[in-house]
Amino acid sequence: MNFRAFAAIAIIAVPLLGGPAMAQSVKLLGEYRDWTAYTATESTGPVCFALSKPTEVTPSPDDFTEAWLYLTNRPSESVRNELNLVAGFTFAPDTTATATVSGQSFELFTDKDAAWLQDPAQNDNLAGALRAGSSITIEGTSDKGIRISETFSLSGATGASRAIEGCTG
Repeated sequence: MNFRAFAAIAIIAVPLLGGPAMAQSVKLLGEYRDWTAYTATESTGPVCFALSKPTEVTPSPDDFTEAWLYLTNRPSESVRNELNLVAGFTFAPDTTATATVSGQSFELFTDKDAAWLQDPAQNDNLAGALRAGSSITIEGTSDKGIRISETFSLSGATGASRAIEGCTG
């Protein structure tokens, strides 16, 4: 299993499935410029996700680790185009973050080092903006009170999102 596959399971599949559910297998669907797509088979069914690292983090927090942006489909749970950010730093409690792509802004709720779309009814709108845009910037406030901006390239996001559309595990 390559590093990206291991990181993908460690960062998204296990925490998002909750409890004792563990990944049974992970398969690379493809690499699409700055995005990579995977499928994993879990006890609850297939999970398919595309991920990318930021191209810029400003300012870089002292305790910064690794950041990842995910687009996830979990058909057995009727979840499609769920955006998730693992920020690489801890957000200030009770704060929101903002994702901006192609002039559109989307509010994200935060919890520890992660953020999700505040209104899941906007999942498809955001996914469409990702496919049409060239970059997405997510801004949030760290637990140290610093406003941090993470920019992700959307080069390859269309191919990666298409690869996870027919998620069957």
